[in-house]
Amino acid sequence: MRRPPTTPLEGIRVVDLTSVIMGPFATHILADLGADVIKVESPHGDSLRTYAPQHHRSMSGSFLNLNRNKRSVCLDLKAPGGRAALDRLVKEADVLVHNLRPGPIGRLGYDYERVRELNADIIYCGAYGFGSAGPYSEKPAYDDIIQAGSGIAALSAVAQGEPRYAPTVICDKLAGQAIAYAILAGLLQRERGGGGQAIEVPMFETSIEFNLMEHMGGFAFEPPLGPPGFARVLSPERKPYRTRDGHICLLPYSDRNWRDLYAFTGRREFEGDARFASLANRVQHIAVLYRMLEQEAAKRTTAEWLTFCDGAGIPCMPVRKLEDLPADPHVRAVGLFSTAIHPTEGPYRVVRRPVSFSNAPFEIGLHAPNLGEHTAEVLGEAGLTKAEIEAVLSETAEAERVSAEPTE
Repeated sequence: MRRPPTTPLEGIRVVDLTSVIMGPFATHILADLGADVIKVESPHGDSLRTYAPQHHRSMSGSFLNLNRNKRSVCLDLKAPGGRAALDRLVKEADVLVHNLRPGPIGRLGYDYERVRELNADIIYCGAYGFGSAGPYSEKPAYDDIIQAGSGIAALSAVAQGEPRYAPTVICDKLAGQAIAYAILAGLLQRERGGGGQAIEVPMFETSIEFNLMEHMGGFAFEPPLGPPGFARVLSPERKPYRTRDGHICLLPYSDRNWRDLYAFTGRREFEGDARFASLANRVQHIAVLYRMLEQEAAKRTTAEWLTFCDGAGIPCMPVRKLEDLPADPHVRAVGLFSTAIHPTEGPYRVVRRPVSFSNAPFEIGLHAPNLGEHTAEVLGEAGLTKAEIEAVLSETAEAERVSAEPTE
């Protein structure tokens, strides 16, 4: 009798040709769910490895969590041995995912048509900046580029007076999540008899859909009933408010929330005002209420606001700095952070998988790999002989040596 899997993706092998954040975030999700993720790196390694500060050049702090539970194989894909080795890995894989533009992946020899010849049942995912059918398909794409093109940066012009990038690589990460769920859906369809297929996840189009979920508004109709944009979110007064000793998010939402707040602050003048009598009306005049909240917030400490709001059921939250998150009482209670010992990097802070499964507890089976740490192991599993593995390792070492030589 077949043993039931101990993780959701046990037995699924992913050949991961991605780098930096978007693709590795997707395979991070899959690896934490139990997939055997083979991270294929060039002799230079993933550039995210080099970001300071770090103990060693090949292992940055960001790399540690993003690439845990993966195995690293270092191949020179410009050399025949490296390509032959990757072909062997592809033949045995369930998934291949890459984030090269259509042109470069084709020139490398790993477009879907060729990969399908190696493995007809593979789920092939191309994670692109822009959809391959459009005129931007060969444009380089980074998070800032997509924030600019998708309308995300422009939203700040409405709320803050000029376009700005969100201070997080939001498009990379939301596209990474889209890659992960698309691959899971492809695997499920294959499991139901649908066979292998090509999946395309474009960062640009994904970000536009994401951005318009709440901002479509009257722009959804033909002809439009109004411009795009969700008034409450775009209000310049929507911001954390300064208290006597810090900052807080105050977000009264229901009719009762607002009545309780009027009573607590003594701002009874708002109670009979028709502009604020219902949620639909309040959204149209929210800037007035936000200005009132800003005035009132400064009169009390953060703790006083939390006591009142939590007691009255009014949504609220203190503004946390990143370095304060591990000490947050809820974060501590749910065990989001822990400390692990990396074999070469020593103690490091782990952020566990936030999603919980009753039959598959989170664990780190493999710490983030050093460059090429598992090359011989994985190629041996793929059936390469010792001599073939040595030849691949020699090719890779030579490519690394040549790239390190100074140029005139």
